[in-house]
Amino acid sequence: MALINVAAREIHCKIVYYGPGMCGKTTNLQYIHNSVPKDVKGDLLSIATETERTLFFDFLPLDLGKVRGFQTRFHLYTVPGQVLYERTRVAVLNGADGVVFVADSNKSKMQENVTSLKELAQNITRQNKKFQEFPVVLQYNKRDLPAEVVVPVHVMDKYLNPMSWQRVEAVATTGVGVFETLKAISKTVISRL
Repeated sequence: MALINVAAREIHCKIVYYGPGMCGKTTNLQYIHNSVPKDVKGDLLSIATETERTLFFDFLPLDLGKVRGFQTRFHLYTVPGQVLYERTRVAVLNGADGVVFVADSNKSKMQENVTSLKELAQNITRQNKKFQEFPVVLQYNKRDLPAEVVVPVHVMDKYLNPMSWQRVEAVATTGVGVFETLKAISKTVISRL
């Protein structure tokens, strides 16, 4: 749920990058953080333990305008994707206003994508929110993989996009689709405010 800071005239929105391990969530956040001007972003922080880490930072988007005279400030988070860190994913997801689900386009990762998306649905529902109405944007990452291992978009849609969410094809390592994804989820979240 967005937080409103009346004194600063800001609305704080939380966006979580969710998906299976090694799908590109951290790469997305690092690319965004490295590309956004210093004067509109906070530090990239990492909460790390011996076996996992969660990255986050906040920034003021330059081109999304104001909501009823309030500036929007987005707080971007990643979750650890490995299966054993479900509790951390639940904690990070708490209070989220929107989710970018990052899916790995490698054929060998499709089952992990499906499992992670099902877990996301369960975790959103456990927070007494309707998953069908929750702001989600899909990012099909690693679209630069060789043709013999990359899953066609229509197949990914069949298994991952039953709600007809907006989706973006991406190569997070080079920045392709990264800001398009961020803009899509930001606009979706703002339209709900």
